[in-house]
Amino acid sequence: MTLTVTIIEAILPILVTLGLGYFAGYRRQFDPAQASVLIRMVMLYALPLSLFGAILGMDRAHVLAAGPVAAMVIVAMASSFLVAFALLRLATRMGTGECALFAFAISDPSVPFIGIPVLGQLFGAASAVPVSAGSLTLNLFQLPLTLILIGTDHGDPETRPGLWAHVLHSCREPVVWTPLLALVLVLCGLHLPPALKPSVGLLGHATGGAALFATGIVLYARRVRFDGLVAGVVFCRNMLIPGLTLLAAWLLHLTPHETQASVLTMSIPTASATVILAMRYGLREREAASILFFGTLTAIVTMAAFIWATGAAAPAS
Repeated sequence: MTLTVTIIEAILPILVTLGLGYFAGYRRQFDPAQASVLIRMVMLYALPLSLFGAILGMDRAHVLAAGPVAAMVIVAMASSFLVAFALLRLATRMGTGECALFAFAISDPSVPFIGIPVLGQLFGAASAVPVSAGSLTLNLFQLPLTLILIGTDHGDPETRPGLWAHVLHSCREPVVWTPLLALVLVLCGLHLPPALKPSVGLLGHATGGAALFATGIVLYARRVRFDGLVAGVVFCRNMLIPGLTLLAAWLLHLTPHETQASVLTMSIPTASATVILAMRYGLREREAASILFFGTLTAIVTMAAFIWATGAAAPAS
């Protein structure tokens, strides 16, 4: 019974908030341009503040003990991107940019958006570790490499920025350097003064809600369809990769908590960044929106299944 309640408490806020965003789009109260403003606010301010406060609120021993979870998330995201891209190039006739876009959709869980409410509900402050690891992998590896690969089909090769230029640009993003700064401070034995916690948390608490609301707006705005490509990407993102992560965790003899945190992080559906990239480059926009829509919809079932399978029956203190 406790596990059922936990699943409902973790998944229901996603449905409600996405639904409100979808309804707001349907009523023409918000459009995709306004949704992008909300997403920008989340990525520049709300999410960095949330991660900064959560990591600084953890003990140094807990941060050090979370190394296996961070490593598992980083390796799973990076390796799944490389493998998916290679298989798509070998098995399909799609161009490099299209393969990169779909590899990104397969390997990139929406950790900053859906991870905050779900993992926070299940693991409390400790959820900052997998969220930070996922955000770092996204910004320092997946996104720069995806932009480089998409760029091979778009623009002048002589004027395109290289991989290191993208990486250096990503390092300037608050969502990258803020959790790293917090990690350094915690390892030095420093913590956020109690008087400052409300100041950091006030906007930080808006992260999950604002991001999911914006995602709902985007979902309404894009006409979606279900086909074999969409089904394959959604299956890989929602079922195959978290399943392989679970198998790897068992083979590596991770603790139950480490297994739960790793698997549930990788069971999160694809990020709205896939749609943003598709819109930016005019590349498979309908398919990208369809993957986001059906991936988020089916994740309600698949995430609940992985929550049950890993036995995450109660939030961590």
